[in-house]
Amino acid sequence: MTAPKTHGNKTAALRPRLPDWLKVTSPGGQRYIELQNLMRGQQLHTVCEEAHCPNIGECWNRGTATFMILGDICTRRCHYCAVTTGRPIGIDLQEPKRLAETVQAMGLRYCVITSVNRDDLPDGGAYIFAACISKIREINPDCRVEVLIPDFGGSWTALRRVIEARPAVLNHNIESSVRVFPKVRPKGDYQLSLKLLDKAKEIDPATVTKSGIIVGMGETADEVLQTMVDLRGVDCDLLTVGQYLRPSAKHHPIDRFYTPAEFEELRLAGLAMGFKHVASGPLVRSSYHADEQHDAAFIAGPV
Repeated sequence: MTAPKTHGNKTAALRPRLPDWLKVTSPGGQRYIELQNLMRGQQLHTVCEEAHCPNIGECWNRGTATFMILGDICTRRCHYCAVTTGRPIGIDLQEPKRLAETVQAMGLRYCVITSVNRDDLPDGGAYIFAACISKIREINPDCRVEVLIPDFGGSWTALRRVIEARPAVLNHNIESSVRVFPKVRPKGDYQLSLKLLDKAKEIDPATVTKSGIIVGMGETADEVLQTMVDLRGVDCDLLTVGQYLRPSAKHHPIDRFYTPAEFEELRLAGLAMGFKHVASGPLVRSSYHADEQHDAAFIAGPV
């Protein structure tokens, strides 16, 4: 890791030099611009932009995006996340309709929806999640919808509302190991996240569940494997594993960069544990090529 460079009385913490396998082309292209204008016109947010996703150029140019509902202000401050934190203002009851119309305009057959945490709402935003799924299905009956949900503060009533809207995949990211978790997600709870995934299967055993791990935040390789074991312990079906990239000097530091070979080892270990599909790589994010991951899981066998 590069040492900080001093300028007068100020110390600028430099990001460590990225390995070649983490370098991507800057976003651009006609399709990217068209999609950006479409999002602006419909007053929609994407986690691609808000979380500074390194795959935004690739995904947007292939006509895919992960929509972020319930505004762009999060009530929690996870130390690895670039999304703005603060006090959100109300909810937009027309958002499900605009989102469904955008999905239609994009011609999507697979859609991913996530959100900021909304601890200010009694149901954590579950109503809007369910409404988005239903509206997309109404306007785009052939489009499958994956949701990446928060923990809803442990409200199983809220979780049930989302599951009863029948998403194709229900994703809730564990993010890190039990030891590192409280350092990077101080308002979350490792055991609650596991319980949510377990409860989803209890509410509807047919629910396809998914979770994700970010590596490089100080965990050990054995701790990553144990987290994977914990996820399989609640019958989690799909898994993503990707490299942590520090959004700014104010965020949690990068501990180390995992190599492509190490990611492949984790992928094989996950398959051996019984995950239906494991997407593991330096640039993998929870919704990266989610349609392909979902399809691969079902080709491999019923979930």
